[in-house]
Amino acid sequence: MPWILVLPAVIGVLFLVLPFAGMLIRAPWTTMGARVTDPDVLAALWLSLSTATVATVVSLIIGVPLAWLLARTEFPGRRFVRALVTVPLVIPPVVGGVALLIVLGRNGLVGQYLDAWFGLTLPFTSAAVVIAQVFVAMPFLVISVEGALRGADRRYEEAAATLGASRVTIFTRVTLPMVLPGIGAGAVLCWARALGEFGATITFAGNFPGTTQTMPLAVYMAMQRDPEAAIVLSLVLLLVTLVVLATLRERWMSTA
Repeated sequence: MPWILVLPAVIGVLFLVLPFAGMLIRAPWTTMGARVTDPDVLAALWLSLSTATVATVVSLIIGVPLAWLLARTEFPGRRFVRALVTVPLVIPPVVGGVALLIVLGRNGLVGQYLDAWFGLTLPFTSAAVVIAQVFVAMPFLVISVEGALRGADRRYEEAAATLGASRVTIFTRVTLPMVLPGIGAGAVLCWARALGEFGATITFAGNFPGTTQTMPLAVYMAMQRDPEAAIVLSLVLLLVTLVVLATLRERWMSTA
């Protein structure tokens, strides 16, 4: 074995695993059941799971066509558009929350018209949580699907076209089945990222229990008044994320 590579790899694994091991060691196991079943904890968990799921569905609806556009078409400024799509991956999420507030806030560039014309106010609502999650998580889906589209064999699509299939039929019957593992893997990553979103959510949606307080926000608040409760909430969030990533993503990746 190349020990010159194994040693740094082991150090890397320990660096990632030891913090979680520390939480397991310090967790208040004797009061775990009572803390987990607390109504506020269950409300935050349900809000996180539901909004992350809705955000993933929205990301699929608009992200898959966007990935197809970037992978299969040529248009002026495509590289610039691709760069813009990846910007939420690298900027601090709180900056994304500020940007959303400037655009969709009550006095924002778009939000002022939503409020004046439809009486619709998005900030500090559950809808704002979903919007913040889509903003930070959809790029994971787009990148994954775009990579799958670029790696797909286009000869099947060309053969379907020569047989008289329409573009819609080719996309739904040929293209989508070929890239379905990539879509599944991207959707799982998107869901996991949305579940753990914090910065954009607290900036754009606020931190109101039962309305916008997701699990990451509940962990942040608990850390200030009860560190043991923060450990319990973190373990619950970690367990949910690990279960999803270990089952769904492994399933999709194994069929790729």
